[in-house]
Order: sequence, then C-alpha cells, then structure tokens
Amino acid sequence: MEVLRVILTATSSFLALFIIAKIMGKKQIAQLEFVDYVVGISIGSIAAQMAVDSQIPQYHFLIAMALYAALDFIINLLSRKSIKIRKLLQGTPLILVYNGKLNYENLVKSKLDLNQFLSMCREKNFFDVNDIAYCIFETDGQLSILPKENASPTTCGDMNLDKEKSSLSIDFIMDGRIIENALKEAGKDKKWLLSKLGMSEEEVKSVALASYDKKNDDVIAHYK
Repeated sequence: MEVLRVILTATSSFLALFIIAKIMGKKQIAQLEFVDYVVGISIGSIAAQMAVDSQIPQYHFLIAMALYAALDFIINLLSRKSIKIRKLLQGTPLILVYNGKLNYENLVKSKLDLNQFLSMCREKNFFDVNDIAYCIFETDGQLSILPKENASPTTCGDMNLDKEKSSLSIDFIMDGRIIENALKEAGKDKKWLLSKLGMSEEEVKSVALASYDKKNDDVIAHYK
C-alpha cells in the first residue's frame, strides 16, 4: 500500500506542476519544454528531501524519481507520435510581430509585457522593434526574429559604405501611456506627438508601442 501511495502522490504532483507551469507561461522555462521543466523541479525536490528526511524509507524517494523519469520518457514518446498531444504539452509558437506590425493580442497570450519583449529583442541584437519583419515566440520561451530588408546582417563595411552613427530607439508610448521623459529627452512635446499620430490624448490608449524614428523625424506606432 505504501508503494501505491508513493506512485499516486508522485503522479498527482507531476500533473499539478505541469498545470502550474502552463499557467505561468513559457518565459518561466526558457530553453526547456514544459515537461522537462516539471520533471527537473520534481526530481530535484525529491532528491533534496531524500538527503535530509530520514523518517521516510529511501526506496520511496527512488520510486518517485524513477516514476517521474518514466513519465517524461512516455510523454516524449507520445509527443513524437501525435501532433495533438505535442501541441497540448508543448504549446504552439506565437507570432508577436507580423509583417512589421506588433501583434498585441499574441503578446498578451505569451504573458510577456512590453519591457520583457523589448529586452528579449535586445538580447537578439535588435534595439529597435521597427527593424523586425517577423518575430515568433517559440515553445521553449525564446524569440526567433526575421529582420526587415534594410536591417539585414550585411555590414556597411562589406559594401565600402559610410553609415550614420547608431543610436538607441526612443519609445514615446508604451501600453497606451505617453512617456513624458522620453519626449523631453528627444526635445519633443505631447502636442507634437499627438499631431504625428493624428489622434487625441484619449485615443493614445489604443497604442501598444510608439517609437521615434529620428532619421525621418517621425513616430512609428503599433496598436493593440
């Protein structure tokens, strides 16, 4: 009966951790699949308890760890056999930028906020979201980015061309809120911004992200 109890407890805790991991989102498990994340946490916790708890028989811990490993093997095997099971366990990629436009709805589904998204873009060496043609949030929590034609990796040095000094993009609006400090830094004001966008201050709430295009003295907006 004790062995059966360990098996039932380990299985139920596995399912609970898997559901919690799905709710928390992919950003919690970057470079790991949901199942790997759950198994890693579970086996690590069991091993830690095994090292300090002398009241529970050691073989109970070993049974639980072996069961988690077996569940991982079975689930990965089923995932390779069935597309539906694979989607259920691993999720599906989300397109965050499509044809140069931010997909705010998918950004919300990804459980990333704009600051996290922009930080992940910078990690991929994209400091301006307007240089991105397509961006996909993969099932392992990573971004795959396809740059626009004029932002391809080919360097000006390869073409013997001169280029203007690089600078960071300035975000004037994030999540429907005007960033006053950014406007001041760029030497602009709210009236200029609203004029460029052709909207009232109340309508700004519909803007997910608006960045300053310094070269053309313009504002590029992405809507919710």
